[in-house]
Amino acid sequence: MSLMRKIINMPAGIDDLAIYVPKLYIDYKDFAQARGIDPQKLERGIGIKKMALVDTNQDAACMASNACLELMKKNNLHPDDIGRLYVATESSLDESKALNSFVVGMLEQVYGDSSFEHAGGIECKFACVSGSYAIYDNTNWIRAEENNDKAAIVVVSDIAKYDVGSAGEYTQGAGAVALLIKENPRLLALDPKVTSTIIKNEYDFYRPFGKETPLVNGLYSNLLYLIQVRKAFDSYKEKAMRTGLIHLKDGESITDYIDLFTVHLPYRRMGEKALAYLLRHEWRTLPRWQHVIKEIGFDEPVPKDSRGTIESILADTEFMKADEQFRKAFMQTSFYNEVYEKKMASSLEASNIIGNLYTASMYMGFRSLLEYEFKKQHDIEGNRVGFGSYGSGSSALVFSGVIQPGYKEIVRDMNLEEEIGPRKKLSMDEYQILRENQRNLNDSYARAKNEFILVKIGGSTADKAGFREYCYCS
Repeated sequence: MSLMRKIINMPAGIDDLAIYVPKLYIDYKDFAQARGIDPQKLERGIGIKKMALVDTNQDAACMASNACLELMKKNNLHPDDIGRLYVATESSLDESKALNSFVVGMLEQVYGDSSFEHAGGIECKFACVSGSYAIYDNTNWIRAEENNDKAAIVVVSDIAKYDVGSAGEYTQGAGAVALLIKENPRLLALDPKVTSTIIKNEYDFYRPFGKETPLVNGLYSNLLYLIQVRKAFDSYKEKAMRTGLIHLKDGESITDYIDLFTVHLPYRRMGEKALAYLLRHEWRTLPRWQHVIKEIGFDEPVPKDSRGTIESILADTEFMKADEQFRKAFMQTSFYNEVYEKKMASSLEASNIIGNLYTASMYMGFRSLLEYEFKKQHDIEGNRVGFGSYGSGSSALVFSGVIQPGYKEIVRDMNLEEEIGPRKKLSMDEYQILRENQRNLNDSYARAKNEFILVKIGGSTADKAGFREYCYCS
């Protein structure tokens, strides 16, 4: 067997995962009342009940380290078992020093000095898509047998924070997911040679140096997300058919061969819209589409400009209004709801009680999918999971993987509420104080226990400015 064939045939992917969610949250009803909006706009229109918030003594590095430590403990891993440690985030702490170096430093407080010095890695940044690039890179590292029998850890950790009073404020959240990447994984083996990417220079969502919150063109960004993921999915479809992974028959869609979906989730409702957009794109050339149109009762609108650019679509206000009406009608059809309930609904449950996690959102969705499909007593062994990852700026990455025979060993013990642990609900006054950074590091709202916290920023000398110190609180 040639080396290339051996690499391709080597199963590699996600063996296990662990999460960390901060212990503070704001309730959607309190938030709606304070902002003078209908609570239903948040619960149904956005799909949020609780938004997780970081405490005064927490940052993206703390959350990443806590998720890593949990992953290490639950799998009885030693630092020597880990060959790479990547951190993907858009909540970076330093313009030069990588976030994974902070994580290594914290883990060595538990496992000993220099215990992780052999574990190479980088901080990855491309808005919310960077975690997927990190997983892709490390999976291929394992397939190429450069890992020397060691595993990789990819951590996605972020704090979604928007300007007070902005539309984005409704979609805040915080958390981290640590993923163990191995050969012969127990959870999910990634399909080789079909991962597809799209990239374009855009300013739909960005955060210039020195700014704590992003600049967002919401409507533009949402549409760009849909278009870029669709383009990447088209490329995935071509590769899946060319490599023989999937064989389409007349009248079939590639979506028929994806058993479960998880996508980027800036908010729950956006996941539902992404599925609707993809199904419309895939189905409108198939015979089943006529049955969909019959159930809806009116034809799908067509934009005036056949080029279909984002600018032309957004400028066509008549089309935008008609298309929104059609989308809502499509999402009420039996055709859409059958796919949604069977293939996506479980992946959206965690988003309800945590909120937007940026890089971590899709992987918290995957974590949610595993638990809630198990609770529904659905046996998903052998199911193909389709991942639709998007990062503003902008890039989309679409890939797939197959649930492995050993998945139940891991999934049967999953309990999202227990893993998050007890949480403190903040009043709107407390939330405002937290947002305005009016409390000191040592004046946290929640008591830290068995986790890493930030204890100091800045040193006593000029060369120590911005120095960050952490400790493990047992």
